[in-house]
Amino acid sequence: MAGPAGAAVAPVPADGRPAEEPARPGPGAPEPAPVLPEPRPLHEGGLNPTGRLTFDTVDYADVVTPERAYDALHAWAAPALVRQTYLLTGRRRLAQDAVERAFRAAWDRWPEVATDPDPVGWIRAEAYERALSPWHLFRRARRHPDRSPADPDDRILMDALLALPRRHRRAVLLYDGVGLDLPDTAAELEASTPATGARLVRAHAALAARVPGLAAVPPALRSQVLHGRLGALVPAVRLLPRPASSVRRSGEQRAGLWARAAVGLTAAIAVATAYTVATAPTRYVPLVSPGTSVTGVPPHAGPQPLSEEGKELQQKLREDPHPGAARLVPRTE
Repeated sequence: MAGPAGAAVAPVPADGRPAEEPARPGPGAPEPAPVLPEPRPLHEGGLNPTGRLTFDTVDYADVVTPERAYDALHAWAAPALVRQTYLLTGRRRLAQDAVERAFRAAWDRWPEVATDPDPVGWIRAEAYERALSPWHLFRRARRHPDRSPADPDDRILMDALLALPRRHRRAVLLYDGVGLDLPDTAAELEASTPATGARLVRAHAALAARVPGLAAVPPALRSQVLHGRLGALVPAVRLLPRPASSVRRSGEQRAGLWARAAVGLTAAIAVATAYTVATAPTRYVPLVSPGTSVTGVPPHAGPQPLSEEGKELQQKLREDPHPGAARLVPRTE
């Protein structure tokens, strides 16, 4: 498998002897294409051609760049993954979209995927998670499965498989379809081995109740029968993944858009912060509310002008030698 970007990939023979250095093309000569296995029909190739990408299927002496290693992995694994995801969801467009998004995520994290012991398993787990996301239920176009298979037995098996809960369906596909053992199935499901075994037992019982002939098979042989039935199931739609180069370009374009959006958002926040700092007041300035006239309230009453009698009384009081109340100032007579 290819290493991080810029690292060349060379084969390591099984006997441990050093491999001969492959012939390098001239400066103007095109790079040789990776030698891939002959494509097989999906219903004949099964759900997982070999389980892992090995030197028997791709000539790694010719894969010298991460792009070409990625393209070789996509060409080898994508058809089987689309078929697996279709059996998991019953929707062709959802299966293709989930696998494409998984391969885009693999290209974004290619150094990690390239050095993973099982890169196909990494991409498969990503595709399954995206395909079984509950958010797809809110999309009208993906609430109902695609056209059922033409063969009646395949149609019954497909309907019974889609009737299972999502976690049971995924366990059946990994254990019975792909052919993983129980510990690997539990690890990919992120569950304990006993819990995974219990899911498989309940799923087998539900399938035996709906699929004719499966109930008569002993429980120990049901996994083998389901493996053959799932691998031979012929979908009613064409399950063709997009070319690897298109997936890579779309992933790079999407990453570029997100990068430009992040830069633009950061610049907008910086400009807004600078404008706020430049225009904000440096101290608190209390606001003075404008005055308004109040109507309808009577004014306070002041002293009234004196009448003639009042003026005479005022003059008399001023001329009296003992002004004040009589009871306070006694009279002497």
